[in-house]
Amino acid sequence: MKVFSIFCFIMFSAIYMQGQQTVGLFNNTSNSFDGYTLFAPIKSDTTYLIDNCGERIHEWISNYNPGLSVYLMDDGSILRTGKIGGMGGGSGIVEIIDWNSNVTWSYSAQATHGKQHHDIELLPNGNILLIVWDERSQGDVVQAGSSTSNTYINSEQIIEVQPDFVNGGGTVVWEWKAWDHLIQDADAGKDNYGTVSQTPERIDVNYLAHNSTDWLHFNGVAYNAALDQIIISVRSFNEFWIIDHSTTTAESASSSGGNSGKGGNLLYRWGNPESYQQGTVGDRTLFFQHHAQWIADTLSEAGKIILFNNQAGSVVGQNYSQVNTINLPLDSVGNYTYLGGAYGPTTYDWTYQAPNPTDFYSNIISGVQRLPNGNTLICEGVGGRFFEVDDIGTKVWEYVNPVNDVGIIAQNVTPTVNNVFRCTRYPVTHSAFVGKILTPQGYLESGSTFSCNLYTSTETIEDYYTSDFLQLYPNPVSSSFTLEFQNADEKALTLDIIDINGRLVVQKKLPPQTQRCDVGVDFLPSGLYLVKVIGANQIWTKKLIVNQE
Repeated sequence: MKVFSIFCFIMFSAIYMQGQQTVGLFNNTSNSFDGYTLFAPIKSDTTYLIDNCGERIHEWISNYNPGLSVYLMDDGSILRTGKIGGMGGGSGIVEIIDWNSNVTWSYSAQATHGKQHHDIELLPNGNILLIVWDERSQGDVVQAGSSTSNTYINSEQIIEVQPDFVNGGGTVVWEWKAWDHLIQDADAGKDNYGTVSQTPERIDVNYLAHNSTDWLHFNGVAYNAALDQIIISVRSFNEFWIIDHSTTTAESASSSGGNSGKGGNLLYRWGNPESYQQGTVGDRTLFFQHHAQWIADTLSEAGKIILFNNQAGSVVGQNYSQVNTINLPLDSVGNYTYLGGAYGPTTYDWTYQAPNPTDFYSNIISGVQRLPNGNTLICEGVGGRFFEVDDIGTKVWEYVNPVNDVGIIAQNVTPTVNNVFRCTRYPVTHSAFVGKILTPQGYLESGSTFSCNLYTSTETIEDYYTSDFLQLYPNPVSSSFTLEFQNADEKALTLDIIDINGRLVVQKKLPPQTQRCDVGVDFLPSGLYLVKVIGANQIWTKKLIVNQE
């Protein structure tokens, strides 16, 4: 992994506050990861982007409140769910909204599959995974080997949608249904009969009574491109499940096919062995968790699962949450080791818990993100509190969402109904910000008089944009630097240098087949810049530090 250190070029100053602070920025230290934080308050139609001082950088306006997740795309658009109505987490529509708040694409699965809810996942190929309810009648439930007093229950499905950017809408190109992978030991005369304890790759249809129509309650979906696998957070089962995405739709409904050879059966599950009769309630390690995801290969604890464990304190009768990482038992050929009994490991690899545990608690929603500097960004969803901790649990940044169901509240007013499903920090060098106006526009809330200065991290962080194609030296630089690259392109290249606010400060054309050039930067102030070399079919980028001291 190629890394470099970024020096601190703007000194941090403390936050001063008169009166009792209730919202906005509470803490920003030199150990926080420099970037912009995206969040969509649950009771608002607006999605916000703030800097580390809590100042508004940008906003996108929708016709809907979120339902519930939102993601920033590489061009500065957002991929956002919209809530049309329904049960908890109900959404109904997915939209792409450009930088200027124009809806450029929308999709609803309601007519063909059911209501999308909670979460979506943008795949590397541009397709989108959706969590969708899969309605099953009372008769379906009985035939499956269970019972319910309801006229129907909602099972769950994952569908993959290929967007149609010309005509709108999209095509479902892959799907997986939980209902295709059931097991039950209650009625030999009904479907899915077998031994639950010996079939952990299937889902016990009789685990949990069907008193509610919301049986499984999927609340998160994420994708691992290297494994071509999907992880699903299953709140009602207190588990996360991993399934194979390499299958065809037909194979996903079976027990064979795909890279695993197991079709759509569960490849791995963790959090509650009682759900497959290999443990008791005392063996449970997850408690209504959210946001289970793989940690990216470039980040600390790469390949592990990280999640928000909402009601972790219930095991000792207290109201507190945790953030945990779990080390998956993958063997040398990429299969999950299972030797019978409960799936391993027996416990977490890393845990964040507040020094006074009950100071950190959100019984629903919430999310977590491992950052490039090794820190962890946490969204304590109930109460809309975002905070960042280092690897030993020291809090280095904290912010409280000031937006609720009636708008933006003033400083010193106690916030209510300001919940947020998740928040996500994006580095200042993210491609979404290139060429955009990123001037801080003041705090969201009125009445804040504290002072806060931005700075870049002094930590060693990953260079997302490094490329063997492009070599840049010296770096840091004061007067000029040299670019060297392997270039056989017969078309001219364009060299751009962009400052930390997204402004283009240098642009020059490079002749075809250029392999070396010298670039003067003695006129640029000290700071962090992005160098882009733009070819006919590809863009290469490097970070540049200018130090005029």
